[in-house]
Amino acid sequence: MAPGGGLLVAGTTSDAGKSVLVAGLCRWLARRGVRVAPFKAQNMALNSTVTADGGEIGRAQAMQAAAARVEPEAAMNPVLIKPAGERHSHVVVLGRAHADVDAMSYRDHKMRLLDVALDALDGLRRRYDVVICEGAGSPAEVNLRDRDIANMGLARAAGLPALVVGDIDRGGVLAHFAGTLAVLDRHDQRHIAAFVVNKFRGDLALLRPGLDWLTETTGRPCLGVLPWRSGLWLDVEDSLDLDSRPGLLTPPVGRDVLRVALVRLPRMSNVTDADALAAEPGVSVRLVTTPAELADADLVVLPGTRATVGDLAWLRERGLDEALRRRAADGLPVLGICGGYQMLGAVIDDDVESRAGRVPGLGLLPARTAYAPDKVLALAEGEWRGHEVAGYQIHHGRVTSDAGEPFLDGCRAGQVWGTTWHGLFERDGFRRAFLAEVAAVTGRAWLPGTGTFAAHREARLDALGDLVEEHLDTEAVWRLIERGVPAGLPTAGITLREDRP
Repeated sequence: MAPGGGLLVAGTTSDAGKSVLVAGLCRWLARRGVRVAPFKAQNMALNSTVTADGGEIGRAQAMQAAAARVEPEAAMNPVLIKPAGERHSHVVVLGRAHADVDAMSYRDHKMRLLDVALDALDGLRRRYDVVICEGAGSPAEVNLRDRDIANMGLARAAGLPALVVGDIDRGGVLAHFAGTLAVLDRHDQRHIAAFVVNKFRGDLALLRPGLDWLTETTGRPCLGVLPWRSGLWLDVEDSLDLDSRPGLLTPPVGRDVLRVALVRLPRMSNVTDADALAAEPGVSVRLVTTPAELADADLVVLPGTRATVGDLAWLRERGLDEALRRRAADGLPVLGICGGYQMLGAVIDDDVESRAGRVPGLGLLPARTAYAPDKVLALAEGEWRGHEVAGYQIHHGRVTSDAGEPFLDGCRAGQVWGTTWHGLFERDGFRRAFLAEVAAVTGRAWLPGTGTFAAHREARLDALGDLVEEHLDTEAVWRLIERGVPAGLPTAGITLREDRP
């Protein structure tokens, strides 16, 4: 079977719009009846999920798979890097734990991982009509080019044409486009086929002369200008996205709003657990870092983290531990998820992640955590008070409890709750029952909505598909997918890089 068509979406910067453009392209193609799959060779993210076969991949690739209407699998994100500190990361390869590395030692792994990524991509291209690949960071990071496996290194090895997307809302997008091309050698430049402007607001007529200049200067067209759209946040993977997350999407059904404070741990993971809460009418979700910000919250959520012991120390340094103890003493709701659950327990024994040994927890739940070298990766299902609950588990810490009220796989003591299940709020009945209990405890006149989170997510994915269909030259995009790297693209006259072999 001939391999399917492919396209790389690169970006001038992090958070330029690569993830959402890939999702939009996947939804556009799926609507046309094309069998399409997303792919990201190397992803650095703390938001991950578990596939049906027990592999771990980035949440963004799972979201893109949903846009493509296919099941996510490990091959869609063969290399996942989960930062555990400023210079230390955990590497997942084909869904399984691979190594703990620092920035320099990872460089030695990268060329071996390029073969893994290319094999995964080749397998997808043989099973799908089209594979839409997402780059990482920017291809203009020339200091990393010699070991690049996600941008031009992938494009050249796999023969992919590349679209470069830029965020005009930050300013300087024309310089970003021209400069990205300029710092690449002529062989890399050959794969840059076109540009896409993202997050535009204003009169397109004012931008048109700049786009004409870009085409004249680079010999490459701009295939579309995507307008600014709010409320499209989906399974973000970049910390730059966090501050733009909306806190309240729809007005309340009842008289009151429920206020949720999500503690912004330095290395928090799976912050996407709060997405379904923020999508519920009348629920406001805020990221918080100080004790004062907990004062008016109806529910405080301690999320997962890639560095439980380190983030517990940060929490204590900021006085958040005492604020949480006061909430518990006052009977106000606190929920810990995964690493947050571990923090709420009595003790953490960690000779694996932090190698700190025995560390006292906050003592708000009758639970103990012991870390093991092998990671738990599993889907989870159960029920709570007659409501179905489903989620997934990603953790080294094994939590045990012999007291308190059972809660999913964890426990509850008073109004303090803990579980290792990520994604638990995506089931509508459970989410609304849990929030109704929070409202009853805090005296809020809050009422649940009637829609489903699944429909809400589908509407967002459809909105991304609409952006592509309405604002991109989809015929030109399809030609790139079908025909590959265009012949005869000129080398930019301002080239600063020597050719690579």
